[in-house]
Amino acid sequence: MPKTTDIIGGTYCLLIESGKEVIISSGKFKGISFPAGYYYYTGSAQKNLIARIQRHIRKNKPLHWHIDFLTSLNDFTVKEVYIFRDKKKSFECVLSQDLFKIFNLKIIAPGFGSSDCNECQTHLYYSPKKLSYSHFISRYQSIERLIPSSSETV
Repeated sequence: MPKTTDIIGGTYCLLIESGKEVIISSGKFKGISFPAGYYYYTGSAQKNLIARIQRHIRKNKPLHWHIDFLTSLNDFTVKEVYIFRDKKKSFECVLSQDLFKIFNLKIIAPGFGSSDCNECQTHLYYSPKKLSYSHFISRYQSIERLIPSSSETV
């Protein structure tokens, strides 16, 4: 993981893998079934981007954001993080809409991660198959990929 001082702000996309179906037991999305497969979550932080990403990767944390209700579960693991340095908050929605329209990903939980957004149905998308890194590279040239180590998920 880059040092916190290397990247100040930007947009990110978490690639989260789930090995089995999970039904959320608390929060706004209680009772929704999340099938096994791959989830892509878009977010942004205009300050402390790496600290935000590190928080998302950790299992033990207070449940604050929608995504915390998935990433805190043992069955959901952040496998990769795609970082778009210095992109404004609005790029989070551009990326979210691209995942839906261009990559044809599915919506499992409308409103997930997008409560402060008037443009997107969600910021979390599902695919039974993993998109390859080249899918992102072909679309976005200025992307960085991080692969968290198992020590970062504790």
